[in-house]
Amino acid sequence: MNDETIYGRSFSAFLFDMDGTILDSIAVANRIWTGWAERHGLDAGAILAVVHGVRAHDTVLRFAPAGVDPRREAEAITEAEIGEVDGIVEIPGAAAFLARLPAERWAVVTSAPRALAYARIAAAGLPMPPLVIGAEDVANGKPAPDGFLAAAARLGVAPGDCLAWEDSPAGIVAASAAGMHVVTVGKAHEATGTADVAIFEYGSLNLVAAPQGLYVVRRTHTDDRG
Repeated sequence: MNDETIYGRSFSAFLFDMDGTILDSIAVANRIWTGWAERHGLDAGAILAVVHGVRAHDTVLRFAPAGVDPRREAEAITEAEIGEVDGIVEIPGAAAFLARLPAERWAVVTSAPRALAYARIAAAGLPMPPLVIGAEDVANGKPAPDGFLAAAARLGVAPGDCLAWEDSPAGIVAASAAGMHVVTVGKAHEATGTADVAIFEYGSLNLVAAPQGLYVVRRTHTDDRG
């Protein structure tokens, strides 16, 4: 990791993944995907190892037995996830951090459909993003860079001037392929080695929103383990 690529320089926009990055919904997702695996006689452990950060449709295509309609199955999984939001919480400090961002300078780029993204963001008590790029907005999901590139284009900024925030290996690869610097939340950087900075919560960071761009400043009194 290379801290100087993040701290001390400005970015035109911040692009955040959702699950595991600004909110924690892993228990809900694991329950629903485990139930789906069991109904189809599949190895739940194998699915849970790769499902996070990837579109539901892509996961169904990868694992579903013959005769299963991937579109219908993905829609059913999404409906179940929308209906189960108890226990979804913010990653510590995320709400305050996001609330300080100018509306025209940030977006959420998620592998979830937009309806699910809005439901989970609301359940976690986070500020509603001005722009959400969801599963239905791209031809190719993460680890392809399509979502991050689409968000940069919609915000009118160059991809190389964006800072991506991710938690999954697929997301880190996608953001890096888009030409963006990456902050990881959690330990996903250990699996990829491509992140610039790793944090475990947003309280370890200060945000400076200046006319010339957004700056991330490390708090010296907290341990971000980056």
